[in-house]
Order: sequence, then C-alpha cells, then structure tokens
Amino acid sequence: MTLDELKLRHSALLSARYSGTRSVSYDGKTVTYGTDAELAAAISDAERRIARLDRGTGRVLRPHAVKDL
Repeated sequence: MTLDELKLRHSALLSARYSGTRSVSYDGKTVTYGTDAELAAAISDAERRIARLDRGTGRVLRPHAVKDL
C-alpha cells in the first residue's frame, strides 16, 4: 500500500469517527466497525504505517573509536 493510499484511508477513518458513523468506504469497499475502540485502533494502525513509510530508512550508526597515544 502506498503512502497516498494510506493517507486517504486515514482521512476517511477520521471523518467517519468525527461524524459519528461506524462505516467507512474506500477503494470500493465498505467496512463497518463494531465499536469506537475498533475504529480508534484502525486509525492508530494507519498512523503507524504512515509514520513508518514517511520516515524512510533508519539511520545506521557506525561507531568509530580512536585511541590517541
């Protein structure tokens, strides 16, 4: 899933939560969440995935020591 698709899904989830509905439609599919907690978990998962894709590759630290004599 691309970053743009995740952002669209995230915005659809947020708008559904703020409007008080539990059904979300995206990509021609409709998902109905049972509780607000399930909807919040889906939003949290989308935010984690967006952060992971947006961050890119992690930093690589290579320790280097010099012994001055």
